[in-house]
Amino acid sequence: MKKSFIIFMLILSALILSGCKTAPHEVKTAELLRTNKSWDGALLPDYPGGEPELVVMRYEFPAGQKLGWHHHPVMNYGIVQQGELTIIGLDRKEKVVHEGEAVVEMVGTIHHGENRGTKTVILNMFYLSKEGEPLAVQHPEIPLE
Repeated sequence: MKKSFIIFMLILSALILSGCKTAPHEVKTAELLRTNKSWDGALLPDYPGGEPELVVMRYEFPAGQKLGWHHHPVMNYGIVQQGELTIIGLDRKEKVVHEGEAVVEMVGTIHHGENRGTKTVILNMFYLSKEGEPLAVQHPEIPLE
């Protein structure tokens, strides 16, 4: 049931954000991502028990902007609407997410994101959380290079 819910939310959010243009009376679908792992290959945790709280956030990263080191205590995934976002783990492993691509973030693993491109990155993220749970925990003690 939990996996079905997550898959349903992935497909629904992909359809909403994809801006698909179709002929009248025709519905087209395209699966952008189906996985049980984050971008770094780690298995996702079980969905937490209790009443879910789904959160949708839009982030805009100007060219050259770096987001500080942080980790997510909850599962989340998103779609880059514009630009290219580079995600870097503490182990220096990197993932470049291009415009139109979906990404599943790491859960519980410290990382940061940056825009190395020339145009603003627009990123829509979907968090599978519970009420009162933070979406991210910052780590200001780790300096950005």
